[in-house]
Amino acid sequence: MSPGRLREVLALLRWSQRGLADALECDDRMVRRWAAGDGEIPVDLASWLETLAQVHEAAPPPTTWRRRRRPVPAVE
Repeated sequence: MSPGRLREVLALLRWSQRGLADALECDDRMVRRWAAGDGEIPVDLASWLETLAQVHEAAPPPTTWRRRRRPVPAVE
């Protein structure tokens, strides 16, 4: 996995680099190095992330559900 693809997958999953570090229980500096291309992304981690991205793309949130917004009171 390239650093660019890592950033794409994180955006697709709506994860920050820190969020990935939290999920992996590792130092966020490691994830920053991977995203910058300063370290090799482990193959098993890349595979896991690609699987998550595929599942996320195949099962997006429903679009028929919309939370009602409360009306904004008029300002006088």
